Amino acid sequence: MLKRMLGKNGLEVSMIGLGCMGMSMGYGPASDKKEMTSLIHKAFDRGVTFFDTAELYGPYANEELVGQALAPIRGKVTIATKFGLMSDNGRPVLDSTPEKIRQSVEGSLQRLNVDMIDLYYQHRVDQNVPIEEVAGVMQDLIKQGKIRHWGLSEADVATIRRANAVQPLAAVQSEYSMMWRSPEEDLLPALEELGIGFVPFSPLGKGFLTGAISSNTQFDSADNRAISPRFHADNLEANQVLVDLISIIAAEKKITPAQIALSWVLAQKPWIVPIPGTRKLERLEENLGAAEVILTPEELSGLNSALSKIKIVGDRYPAVVSNKLGK
Repeated sequence: MLKRMLGKNGLEVSMIGLGCMGMSMGYGPASDKKEMTSLIHKAFDRGVTFFDTAELYGPYANEELVGQALAPIRGKVTIATKFGLMSDNGRPVLDSTPEKIRQSVEGSLQRLNVDMIDLYYQHRVDQNVPIEEVAGVMQDLIKQGKIRHWGLSEADVATIRRANAVQPLAAVQSEYSMMWRSPEEDLLPALEELGIGFVPFSPLGKGFLTGAISSNTQFDSADNRAISPRFHADNLEANQVLVDLISIIAAEKKITPAQIALSWVLAQKPWIVPIPGTRKLERLEENLGAAEVILTPEELSGLNSALSKIKIVGDRYPAVVSNKLGK
């Protein structure tokens, strides 16, 4: 698989990464650890060198899984993890105080079984701690050799600029897909100006853009989509027009809707590295196949024109989560 560069300081990763959260939480009960270890190995065998996790995922279990699975090939892969966000009975708890960050990094180093974390994100911005203070701690951790690069997740442009002025960011992670195009307004231009890479999570719209979800789909109680307004039956039905569009184009190119959706993300900028997640080998291979898909300028223009006429309905998160995270 081809590689792409995140940031200006030499962080080169596979052009498609693997989001590992769903292996431990978020999309139903946690999967079998041996099966997920095998899937991670197969991802590497197929060219994936970029693996995404967080202390929140599990919590902690996903870091342990990723650390153990990648131990035999540690020098050949890039691991990204995150600090600053935990859950209290489903409610987000933000804490990016310097003391908490230093505690978190030690825990992540131990669970990942590494001496240095390749990419360390602030999971969500903590409004109670100035971002300059967080960036200063990151600078210290880089000097101490505990992290190699750092990034922000779901941060606004003003925060990104302030953080980058203290310690340059390698990457910013946010949701981005045909279903959620908000980053195009301000975020992508700012990242291009500053030379910061972009790592979209949920590039398949949490599975919706694959065409495998309909208004009749029933989600497990442990699946975050069960409480997501975006996945209410009425909203799924209203948004089906987007899947229909993707499916028509996929059929014309003799590929899958998921591959169209991922290739569209990849085509936006050469410094974008999506991290679709999966627990199935066939879906992994399908997703990675998007790296071989070429959308011509004419196809991309026509697709973007059609997308501009589609209004997506349904909030990303329940109100209690959105209010806490400022989303």
